[in-house]
Amino acid sequence: MIKVGIVGGAGYTGGELLRILVCHPEVEINFVHSNSSAGKYIYEVHQDLIGYSDIKFTSELSTNIDALVMCLGHGDAAKFLNANPQFLDVKIVDLSTDYRHKASNKGFVYGLPELNLAQIKTAKHIANPGCFATCIQLGILPLAAANKLNEVHVTAITGSTGAGQKPTATSHFSWRNNNISAYKSFEHQHLQEIGESVEQLQNSFDAPINFVPLRGDFTRGILASTYVESDLSEEEAVKLYKDFYKDQPFTHVVDFNPNLKQVVNTNNALVYVKKYGNKLHIISIIDNLLKGASGQAVQNLNLLFNLDPKTGLKLKPAGF
Repeated sequence: MIKVGIVGGAGYTGGELLRILVCHPEVEINFVHSNSSAGKYIYEVHQDLIGYSDIKFTSELSTNIDALVMCLGHGDAAKFLNANPQFLDVKIVDLSTDYRHKASNKGFVYGLPELNLAQIKTAKHIANPGCFATCIQLGILPLAAANKLNEVHVTAITGSTGAGQKPTATSHFSWRNNNISAYKSFEHQHLQEIGESVEQLQNSFDAPINFVPLRGDFTRGILASTYVESDLSEEEAVKLYKDFYKDQPFTHVVDFNPNLKQVVNTNNALVYVKKYGNKLHIISIIDNLLKGASGQAVQNLNLLFNLDPKTGLKLKPAGF
């Protein structure tokens, strides 16, 4: 059994991680760290876990683990490892943005399996990708790999859980319900990791990635609508995408226009490609808390320990 410790287990991504790992056949949860919920049963915070586990949150840490999963806020993961360097000796999957970028990765491998599968399998520390970054990259990386990517135009909408558990002016129910808004247009923080991944495959890429994020009035999921100019026929483009993802167990190129409910509560990503004149339109959809966060973290954990990447991820977890 793989002994796993979790830090930051009281938030949305921590809850999703627990829902998966309490039923994972190869994992034993050693501790779930949370200063705010220490002493409480995990089902007191994540109430759908009642009957699944009698683990309590703790403020104590233990190095008697094989892997650490960090579900901390951005900036807090680096602070945690700086204060607790003993955990650098175990395998780590970090869900924050702290180690995703080349300039700050400190040896962490960027954990998008569809991009870095071989590196992940031999890595020690993984920087789990961002949710928007995952969804958008899955829509454009096949073109970059074929040196066919040019200026990108993408509009993507995300559910309210993408903003985290702490209520804010734009995430509480009265504001979010029956509402939609744009934010961080053309300057979202995930653009940097998207750009670095594109350049990894197409090092000559120097065109803009134009990204307008939208806040949706639903709880979970991301739909990205992307278009680029392309000289590929629709048949050529579809074949390119299917060939790129043929060995990826969670990313599926589909022949129908997908909708968000088809991926919610799963670790799947669906990608749809359609040609309109000289424009190639790509729709990519994921669950932001699973393939965009905790599900992908478990996928990476499986790869770190040479397990089938679907282990523990074959069924839909409970959740929001």
